[in-house]
Amino acid sequence: MEIDLTPKSAKQVYGSPGGSYSAWSPSELPMLGKGNIGAAKLSLLQHGFALPRYSDSSKVAYVLQGSGVAGIVLPESEEKVIPIKKGDALALPFGVVTWWYNNEDTELEVLFLGDTSKAHKVGEFTDFFLTGSNGIFTGFSTEFVSRAWDLEEDVVKSLVGKQSGKGIVKLEGSFEMPEPKKEHRDGLVLNCLEAPLDVDIKNGGRVVVLNTQNLPLVGEVGLGADLVRLDGSAMCSPGFSCDSALQVTYIVRGSGRVQVVGVDGRRVLETTVNAGSLFIVPRFFVVSKICDPEGMDWFSIISTPNPIFTHLAGRTSAWKALSPQVLEASFSVDSETEKLFRSKRTADAIFFPPPN
Repeated sequence: MEIDLTPKSAKQVYGSPGGSYSAWSPSELPMLGKGNIGAAKLSLLQHGFALPRYSDSSKVAYVLQGSGVAGIVLPESEEKVIPIKKGDALALPFGVVTWWYNNEDTELEVLFLGDTSKAHKVGEFTDFFLTGSNGIFTGFSTEFVSRAWDLEEDVVKSLVGKQSGKGIVKLEGSFEMPEPKKEHRDGLVLNCLEAPLDVDIKNGGRVVVLNTQNLPLVGEVGLGADLVRLDGSAMCSPGFSCDSALQVTYIVRGSGRVQVVGVDGRRVLETTVNAGSLFIVPRFFVVSKICDPEGMDWFSIISTPNPIFTHLAGRTSAWKALSPQVLEASFSVDSETEKLFRSKRTADAIFFPPPN
């Protein structure tokens, strides 16, 4: 049975005056379930506070817009209070406790993409909250909470009774949250808009790749990621992951056209994508994109921490490595046509500027 690869937008799961949490469902985007991938988005308004929680999935977080504060507690470690801003990527392994706070006027929006192979629900994240109306405190009996935390029962009742918020709450403007420390970013955060470029092609595009070298925690997460910024009307070379990885792509900005070709040379997707769209390219399928005049940015995770891609056009194309005789025989063309084919795209790699 064919799998629907049509890009989808997230739908709200819960919300409050402090913000909202949205997610993509495997019932609407079947490749999430097939690939054991989860995808969600957190949006916080000013003074919005996403309560402390841990997840059943390892994730990569990417700050789509705004700035704020993230609290991170790795297993058996002290809390790190991190200033975050647009372009930041964070690797969140199993067992990490996080909270998020927006202390600015601009909405803070964070994308989460991750591996659900060990999750309770295939293709979905399940968060376990430490506090709130659906938090751990509310599940245990008063006796258990009292004994575990050495508290009087009236104190326990007060703690539980005041936890009316679910997932996200809005704090009073006068409430003082912990001050973020810039040094806490070290080893936990990489800003993809400021990091050294892995690819930079004039009028074509730029790429920053997250891997175990520049963000070691992605090794624990088991995922790689990249931010691609394509210039207006440029093209991304047809290519595929040659190490059997899935590619999950979220359109951050702009719009463009996407084509995906699968088994037996069949075009399995041809569509237009816009900011907010998410789509998944199956293993070994070939994908290419052409963006609209305003350009297009996307953030992707790849289901391996150090992905390897093969491109089928451009200077680094697999075709360029094949001998002329093999190309002539494969395409059933004469040597002149083969030479013309080989002579093109000798300088460009991965991204192609728009034609003159």
